[in-house]
Amino acid sequence: METPNPAKLDPRLQPTPDYGSLGPGSDLAPAPKRPANTVARLRIFAIFAGIVFALLFQFVNSDRVRAAWEQIQDLLSLHGKPEPASPAILSGHDLEQLDRLSAQKQAELLLERAVNHYDGANDQIAERVDRWRGRIKLTPKLSALAVAAINSNDLRVRAAALEIDLAAYGLEKTPASVNQLEQQANDSVQATRIWALWALGLMANRGVETERVTQLLISRLNDPDVETRHWAVEGLAYVGTDETIAPLLKSFHDDPSQLVRERAACSLAQSGMLKQEQRMTIVPRLLEFADDASLDAATRAFTFHALRDITAQNLPDDAAAWRNWYNSTK
Repeated sequence: METPNPAKLDPRLQPTPDYGSLGPGSDLAPAPKRPANTVARLRIFAIFAGIVFALLFQFVNSDRVRAAWEQIQDLLSLHGKPEPASPAILSGHDLEQLDRLSAQKQAELLLERAVNHYDGANDQIAERVDRWRGRIKLTPKLSALAVAAINSNDLRVRAAALEIDLAAYGLEKTPASVNQLEQQANDSVQATRIWALWALGLMANRGVETERVTQLLISRLNDPDVETRHWAVEGLAYVGTDETIAPLLKSFHDDPSQLVRERAACSLAQSGMLKQEQRMTIVPRLLEFADDASLDAATRAFTFHALRDITAQNLPDDAAAWRNWYNSTK
């Protein structure tokens, strides 16, 4: 098995902290301003259009105008419940086409359908993914789809992305692969080490040496190298078992690196493979963190972000308010 280059292979191995905020020095430049003469022309046009529209109301049947305007409003609105464009199922045409496509195109089509919750897409991925191993690559297109999939609100879609990742890496789901990844997790080359820690988490989630991998990743949470600790957290996030919660909470509370604390918070609250029921069990500990005067301001802010992500409650950064809410739910 050839070791991939994480920096080129998978953009998820260079994540942007989820709880960060834009500030001085941000790479995001402000939007360019329109020239003053362009703004003036737009204002004149808007006034003219308003006059024309008002005149139309005087000469056209008001009921017809109102009905047309309501239809336009309905077309433009982004509010309300989801509006299906078509039945979310794999069509007969899709299924007929699949076997004529390359493995790469099959993976791309089915993962795109899975991200959009098409019935049958995950079943087709499960049926075909072993045949794709070593025949697909994380091209920019498939990587982008995988990023969308692992950020899905459906854990089954996230699982489909993990299966495709392992197939693209050429990793067999066997103890022998775990042995090789464990060796690579000790490599002196940082890129190899962090990729191995990430891949170990995926393997454990798919049921390969789960307990062994969990303990291996937990042992790396005390590594002196910050990136090793960071990617041990990322790997644990994808294991998704109850045993990962306590060590992730410890990293969130105690790690000297703000990046590692932030990634642990995100792993507990939203990213990774924990179920919603598992995340809710974390709330009492987060309430303790919110009251902990020893935590710095950034970590306390991560705590409130995590509480909002887990509970979907939009309460302020106030420990008492959160505790009152939580007590009211018992």
